[in-house]
Amino acid sequence: MPGDNSPATKLSLGKFEDPELTADGAPRATVAFDELRTLWLNTGTLCNVECVNCYIQSSPVNDRLVYLTADDARPFLNEASTMGAKEIGFTGGEPFMNPDILTLIEESLIRNLSVSILTNAMKPMMRSGIQTGLLRLRKQHEGRMSLRISLDHYAPERHDAERGSGSFAAAVDGLAWLVANDFIVSVASRSHLEETETQIRAGFEAFFKTHHIPIDAHAPNQLAVFPEMDETADIQEITQDCWSVLGKNPKTIMCASSRMIVKRKGAAAPVVMACTLIAYDTRFELGASLGKSLNPVRLNHPHCARFCVLGGASCSTK
Repeated sequence: MPGDNSPATKLSLGKFEDPELTADGAPRATVAFDELRTLWLNTGTLCNVECVNCYIQSSPVNDRLVYLTADDARPFLNEASTMGAKEIGFTGGEPFMNPDILTLIEESLIRNLSVSILTNAMKPMMRSGIQTGLLRLRKQHEGRMSLRISLDHYAPERHDAERGSGSFAAAVDGLAWLVANDFIVSVASRSHLEETETQIRAGFEAFFKTHHIPIDAHAPNQLAVFPEMDETADIQEITQDCWSVLGKNPKTIMCASSRMIVKRKGAAAPVVMACTLIAYDTRFELGASLGKSLNPVRLNHPHCARFCVLGGASCSTK
């Protein structure tokens, strides 16, 4: 049920509590590790804006996940290279607030890994030092770095309602700069109760045409339309039987092929998480190295159901 926009009701008592069983006693679905295709680096939860429905509660003051340094990341990048990973994804917070972001990107690229950066394309990205660094890296590693810009809606007032007055104009300026300088770009948007996905894509198609942005609004890898991520809203749990009922292969779920590195405030070292969407829940913490993180993952969180299984979504841009 991709793009499900059903009105939210409060999550039913007992759901997503038992690691082995759903609330009605059925065996909970698990996802076995298949291969590492994408390693995500969470650069920290600090962000220049505070969005109304941010799934990770990023803000100018939230530093529950601190800035990941280049020294922190190198062991994981080395592991990812030896495991055959194809892509390093950067998420946050806002990645371009991290003081080491250009070094982190370069450390990934020199290991022959593709890079995907999830950004709001606002002021942190538009600083002259960041722009100069991005231009250098694009020239040195042509075709291997892409940026996905968050635009919650094609209408300025709808986007600004989520992110603050003037945020749409700032994001479009950043997107325009990337396009003018030949970066590979895509856009991430959100589903909305009053619009179908077809209507959302049509609205973005007109927006891209008006602003001369070379993005195909009907290509999911160029315009992603993600479900709203509210972990307090009710959603059905995923049982082992759901794979056959839904006709879905668990290998298509993100935790079969990706892991995320986070560093918690006050922690001595980073840890590996099963998923980009679940950064704080220690039940999804898998160890101190990628090699130790390959156990099956129990789908014991509302995001597992809403985003990945029923929503059919993936954070990867590939």
